[in-house]
Amino acid sequence: MPALTDGRLAVVLHSHMPYVEGYGTWPFGEEWLWEAMTSSYLPLVDLLGEGAALTLSLTPVLCDQLEAQGIPERFRTFLTEMRRTTHALDAEGSRASGRGDLADEIERAAGDYERALEHYDSIGGDLVGALAPHAAWTSSATHAVLPLLATTPGVRLQLRAGIDAHRERFGSWGGGFWLPECAHAPWLDALLEEAGVHACCVDLTDVLGRGDPRHLCPLRTAAGPLLVPVDRQIVELVWHDEGYPSQGAYRDYHHHTTHHHKPWANDGSVYDRGRALDRARADARDFVERVRERVAGGGLCVCALDTELLGHWWYEGMDWLRFVVEEAGDLLVHLDGALPDAAPAPADLPVTTWGTPRDLSTWSGPAVADIAFAVRNAELRVLAQGRAVGTRALRELLALQASDWAFLASREAAGPYARERHRGHLEALEAALAEGGDGPVHNLVPHISRAPLLAP
Repeated sequence: MPALTDGRLAVVLHSHMPYVEGYGTWPFGEEWLWEAMTSSYLPLVDLLGEGAALTLSLTPVLCDQLEAQGIPERFRTFLTEMRRTTHALDAEGSRASGRGDLADEIERAAGDYERALEHYDSIGGDLVGALAPHAAWTSSATHAVLPLLATTPGVRLQLRAGIDAHRERFGSWGGGFWLPECAHAPWLDALLEEAGVHACCVDLTDVLGRGDPRHLCPLRTAAGPLLVPVDRQIVELVWHDEGYPSQGAYRDYHHHTTHHHKPWANDGSVYDRGRALDRARADARDFVERVRERVAGGGLCVCALDTELLGHWWYEGMDWLRFVVEEAGDLLVHLDGALPDAAPAPADLPVTTWGTPRDLSTWSGPAVADIAFAVRNAELRVLAQGRAVGTRALRELLALQASDWAFLASREAAGPYARERHRGHLEALEAALAEGGDGPVHNLVPHISRAPLLAP
């Protein structure tokens, strides 16, 4: 049973964006980054700056994009030209069709982008720098599903490139590591320990059973790292088809105007910002009450959420989180600070992920088996080159290994975009292997060492 007798809540925010900088056109590609910056990352800067005890994980591939050359200029152009124009066009069209109520809401929502511009300029266009004081956890270089990699050196490359990038950017690292897709296999533990990982999150819902009190207690692996179960019973109060974001008062994500603005609520009415904030405050109270019930007998409840869910996908998500912080008080703790007080149980686990059905099939099943095999084959081909392999080839391999392409293809979530990106990186890798050399690949993974691929 849990050793934290008074019970605690840790909210872990996993911040990640596929490598879309410089790629794609609406509705897929670089615009995802701009929208997440506007509605998720910039509001989070304020919340963390106010002292919220949230555990922040930043993936290296996200930081690479936020720091990429030309990002501030293109983001400002998106805010001042594209969004100003599209809001104005949709408001004009709504009024012309007799829907002044929709036009009013579209114009109100345009203010979100104006405020984002002011905020961005106030931090000198340096989002990574603004998040740096709170950047506790890192991840692998390009969010690869580590159990699906073909070789131990390949895993080491992903781990070392990601961890080295974090240390170089932020100066220190306490050993917190987000396993991409919560994908864990027992054979990874020794490699994680070797890399300096002290703790990572896992999804054991189908191993322990939903609601089992063992989800409130970290597990100690034989190799050393702590595995911290994510409490899906609590997570799904938010991240579920019937979770809080489905409430009628919240903004409808799925229905939109000609230029992709969203002036409706889930119940079909015109969106009412005040009504939605009242709902968010009530749902925050409900969330904290349910967590208190969950940990009444002690233990550590870990609610892990993708940062981009809050704001980008769930428009009121950051407001809800702010209300949770206010409501939770001392119940809310930083995960790293709570772990020393927990008495870990021994770990004896199968391969697990957060995917359905908690295995690797989302990233390797029949729908995407060609992607999975192509990525493994590419890793073996790069490894076979040994010391002759160039930095360009390593970077393209890392880009190819990102979990995002198989995930988006498996879920059919982005049309042909994911497979186009997969093919593009595969072709670029072929060219790099054929031509040699160390040319750059956009701004991806500038912090890279070849050493892991030179060892057996």
